[in-house]
Amino acid sequence: MSAPTPDALRAALLALHDPHLDAPLAEEVVRSVAIDEGRAMAVLRLPYAAASWHAELAARAEAALRAVPGVVSAQVEVEQRVLAHRVQEGLAPLPGVKNLIAVASGKGGVGKSTTAVNLALGLAAEGARVGVLDADIHGPSIPMMLGLAGKPESPDGQAILPKQAHGLQAMSIGLFLGEDQPAIWRGPMATQYLQQLLASTRWDELDYLVVDLPPGTGDIQLTLSQRVPVSGAVIVTTPQDIALLDAKKALKMFEKVAVPVLGIVENMALHRCSHCGHVEHVFGQGGGQAMAERYGVPLLGSLPLDIRIREQADGGAPTVVAEPGGALAADYRRIARRVAARLSRQARNKQIAFPSIVVQDS
Repeated sequence: MSAPTPDALRAALLALHDPHLDAPLAEEVVRSVAIDEGRAMAVLRLPYAAASWHAELAARAEAALRAVPGVVSAQVEVEQRVLAHRVQEGLAPLPGVKNLIAVASGKGGVGKSTTAVNLALGLAAEGARVGVLDADIHGPSIPMMLGLAGKPESPDGQAILPKQAHGLQAMSIGLFLGEDQPAIWRGPMATQYLQQLLASTRWDELDYLVVDLPPGTGDIQLTLSQRVPVSGAVIVTTPQDIALLDAKKALKMFEKVAVPVLGIVENMALHRCSHCGHVEHVFGQGGGQAMAERYGVPLLGSLPLDIRIREQADGGAPTVVAEPGGALAADYRRIARRVAARLSRQARNKQIAFPSIVVQDS
């Protein structure tokens, strides 16, 4: 029997299914293949954060290589490297930030901020360097959710350093205001302040900066979407018809400013009684999936209406860090991997290049 060729090995790897994209592995993932006396070796490099999937992917890849005639053993290394992706035309990426992901909703009360924080924590848990920016000038909630207090430091009186919490870099107008002090600003002033906050914060080589936008699609949201360099957006909704109506407006807003919508997160999709286990769809059923199908974007995941999510966020330790091994944290991390994977399929931005940060399983 002749020795298998590198092309045969590569073909076996490219036939593997990527569950985060629901597609075969991209050609760029297979970095190298080799064969030596029946021993196959390969290196796979994912272009998105998915550290918890590395071991499973390596095992599946090794099995696929062993199935190639002539291969007697296989060894696969999996690593990841997050790249920068294109932002709106005419805008430059933020210094120290590879990708800015906007989390938006058409209306308030759908759990957008809680989703944004757990999304950021999920990306960090998957091996990425992550920051979170609270862009809700009039209702900042990120400091409470992350258990942060006190004004950020400024080493030179101009730049400000983000706060650190649960492995995230974080910034919010709420850190500069008292707990009961409102930001009574008109739209232009609020937008200008947020842009200044973005430009002044010294982010430290982030793979992803998750921005929690204010609810709605008014002047502030539209202006921010046009002036802030965004790589992709995530829309948060509930299955309720009214929420979906407003979520569609948010989706259309991003379309108008040429920001790719990475997908939809359906929050409060169902409620399971903690006593009897009965499942009830309090806000309706199937709305997020129907919206995703209508607009040709994926439903990234559905999350339950669960009291623990609220209690943990209020307590300063959101679900992903409060119960890292629990089912709810697994849901958020799965959504985070899908967001990162979808973003990885967007066009690259070559204006910035950070030193390679590689996470691998040996």
